[in-house]
Amino acid sequence: MNAIVTVARRELQQYFSTPLAYVFLVIFLILCSVFTFYIGNFFGRGQADLVSFFMFHPWLFLFLIPALAMRLWAEERKTGTIELLLTMPLTTTQVVIGKFLATWLFIGMALALTFPLWVTVNVLGEPDNGVIAISYLASFLLAAPYLAISVCMSSLTRNQVIAFVLSVAMCLLFMLSGFNAVTDLVTGWAPLWLVDTVQSFSFLTHYTAQMIKGVVSLKNIVFFTALTAFFLFANVIMIEQNKAQ
Repeated sequence: MNAIVTVARRELQQYFSTPLAYVFLVIFLILCSVFTFYIGNFFGRGQADLVSFFMFHPWLFLFLIPALAMRLWAEERKTGTIELLLTMPLTTTQVVIGKFLATWLFIGMALALTFPLWVTVNVLGEPDNGVIAISYLASFLLAAPYLAISVCMSSLTRNQVIAFVLSVAMCLLFMLSGFNAVTDLVTGWAPLWLVDTVQSFSFLTHYTAQMIKGVVSLKNIVFFTALTAFFLFANVIMIEQNKAQ
């Protein structure tokens, strides 16, 4: 655990030692405000809730999290520091988990900085704060598989742009699997269980359809946790193969 904390602290320091962290936070907060109040028609809806805030998170994460994570391994490979990192008395698993936790914690900080929106909706009305709290937790959980996928894709290349494109493409696949247009294509020739399986892999199915409405089920938590663990495990395997070469 001490080794994981050390790696996580190193990654957090690297974020805040460059303008990347501050640029990400500013862009995230601005986009959240724009999507909530303008695109989400917050005032026109006339309801004291933050549904218009949380419903756009899957689309914000689709681009912002890959942009945040693309450097985690790609930069290490480009600068050659990955060899130094892997020769330290740390296991590959500890390094992967440390990098993941540092970035996930940073995303949690970004979500926490949106608290003025929560204050605003309480000033304007009487929202269900329990639902809002669960929605924040759901958004934080949603960020985990996005991040695990992005970190995994970053380990495939030393080019950050390629890592970004691969991450967006992979995350988009998990999003589109919940759209009716995709399930309709499968319905035409596949059995019902396969259609349900394809739809069950969608981030939107677990997040937008249930969790931001205050419905938290073990199935949703297991899905996000299992998908995150799978891509972190894949990341470890890829780094181990790179070490062996």
